[in-house]
Amino acid sequence: MLEDQVDSHRYYIWTIGCQMNKADSERLSSALEGLGLEEAAAPGEADVIVLNSCVVRQSAEDKVVGMMTSLKPLKQGNPQRIVALMGCMVGPKSGDLQKRFPYVDVFMRPQQYEPLIDLLGERLGIDVEGCLSNLAPVKPQISTYLPIIHGCDEFCSFCIIPYRRGRQVSRSIEDIVREVDLLVHRGVKEITLLGQTVDAYGQDLPDKPDLADLLTEVHSVEGLRRIRFLTSHPKYMSDRIIKAVGDLPKVCEHINLPFQAGDDEILQIMRRGYTSDDYRRLVDRIRATVPDVSMGTDVIVGFPGETDVQFQASLNLIRDIKFDKVHVAAYSTRPGTIAHRKMKDDIPSEDKKARVQAIEQLQESTVTNTNAELAGQVMDVLVEGRNRGQWQGRTRSNKLVFFSHEADALGELVDVRIEKTGPWSLQGVVLEKGLSVATR
Repeated sequence: MLEDQVDSHRYYIWTIGCQMNKADSERLSSALEGLGLEEAAAPGEADVIVLNSCVVRQSAEDKVVGMMTSLKPLKQGNPQRIVALMGCMVGPKSGDLQKRFPYVDVFMRPQQYEPLIDLLGERLGIDVEGCLSNLAPVKPQISTYLPIIHGCDEFCSFCIIPYRRGRQVSRSIEDIVREVDLLVHRGVKEITLLGQTVDAYGQDLPDKPDLADLLTEVHSVEGLRRIRFLTSHPKYMSDRIIKAVGDLPKVCEHINLPFQAGDDEILQIMRRGYTSDDYRRLVDRIRATVPDVSMGTDVIVGFPGETDVQFQASLNLIRDIKFDKVHVAAYSTRPGTIAHRKMKDDIPSEDKKARVQAIEQLQESTVTNTNAELAGQVMDVLVEGRNRGQWQGRTRSNKLVFFSHEADALGELVDVRIEKTGPWSLQGVVLEKGLSVATR
């Protein structure tokens, strides 16, 4: 029960969805701990329960609804317990959600933490002014996410994000660099700069800085070892940004660049703003400038009207480019999107599943072969934690690597010789007896 004493109060945040959601949850956690709350291990142990939702796919929304439903008995058992729903399920109007979930106390749109903080201030009888002024994670991971641009201006026909997260709003370079410096002092070694369209950064700012400018400034932060960024949009991936990736030693040679469909007609209906040939030429420019780059991508199959021939174009593009990682999803209509209003979801679910499987099988074969070429190579790995008795970390090219070592390797940048490869991870041994610092 929430009373005047803060010390014993606990919170629990459940998160689903993209890296932006994870970053939002970290920042809310920082605010709650600033109020004196402690993190609980399970919802039933918490006085404040927050669900950070995702609705980009129907399967994600179904999980959120299931989790919300499971909280009803907890709320009934303790009416003073605060239940909050945040994230992309919450739009500008929450009337329908309030009817569906009357036991929820607070509904918050992405990055709008004030309703919960204000309610806690009232319940706890404390002044909450200023508690949202610095939301950098108090206990960040070795590799952590940092949002640099919120919202999206693209309005792709399949996507609900612009309607839920709003239009693009970039943070200033000074503000971002200040937070990076703070996070490094708290133990962070790697920063991933986040945005729904991260390479559109700065277009809304007075001086029109771009992502290349930001990368250059973040690169100057002492103690920071690596920089990543995602998710990029092909329309905004300029030669200047590509050159920054190639020139700046701390920026990792990995670019996530969704193409979504390999057929030009589907791309046009999706409102993506480029052709398949545009995308291929862009990848060629990236690889010419950053020869060791690894490429990740996203693709949607079963978009309304997609024929077998049009799907084959996506399969051909994946086969030709040989991505290091492909995230494939079957199309699901989202109420409120252009596609929902104007198109019929007419591809049978069994066809969608077959297309997903075809891409997954092709990609597994591709990365099995490309990863096999890494056997015997020495790669620098940033150690992020332990998993089943082994240390795990990632290479600059975003390959997951496991190795055994008796010393405490957390947060170290180590040289690992790859001895075993597979499609999804690599196994290796640390060079020499001690942990040797790797350099680019």
